Amino acid sequence: MAKFTKLQVINTICESGMIPVFYHKDLEVAKQVLLACYQGGVRVFEFTNRGDFAQEVFSELVKYADKACPDMIMGAGSVIDAGTASLYIQLGANFIVGPLFNPEVAKVCNRRLIPYAPGCGSVTKIGYAQEAGCDICKIFPAGNVGGPSFVKNVMAPMPWSLLMVTGGVEPEKDNLTAWFKSGVCCVGMGSKLFPKEEIAANNWSYISNKCNEVLTLIQSMR
Repeated sequence: MAKFTKLQVINTICESGMIPVFYHKDLEVAKQVLLACYQGGVRVFEFTNRGDFAQEVFSELVKYADKACPDMIMGAGSVIDAGTASLYIQLGANFIVGPLFNPEVAKVCNRRLIPYAPGCGSVTKIGYAQEAGCDICKIFPAGNVGGPSFVKNVMAPMPWSLLMVTGGVEPEKDNLTAWFKSGVCCVGMGSKLFPKEEIAANNWSYISNKCNEVLTLIQSMR
């Protein structure tokens, strides 16, 4: 069951401006990464459905977050069908993210008042998603469908849009500046925020510091 309301989730996503996107099959590693993000100021976290038994890791991670990171809003990503969305919502997902737009997922999320951010690669898909009640649309893969220029050109005729970008986002000032100047409300970041070598070395302070650095940069751009 969701711990936070739909409005709380949307507001926090827009206010923070960044969602870490992460998956690991080892629960203990996932816990450490989650805690490191929390200590770095992150308050919205997307765990992706990308491996066998990912839902079991997520279930335990939500329970851990409730005690160790009480203000963390947990969501599930890489969700492409209604059944999977229902499963993750039941396990405690406060929002659902997908690489594509599926109207059936929107219905499930709307019924439970859970934000659904579908992946959209065209203006038409964004329009369809908004018609289905998606408050935030994820531009994906953002770096391949036009980058910041695409976002800027969408926002011109559709300024009410809340757009999150994933793919082609880097934790660097120039990259982040380009995205936020184009009009995005939020960026999603995965491998660039969690280098494999730092995870392997259990360098959790690196993750905390990098998260804090990115969040500080984003706030300075607003």
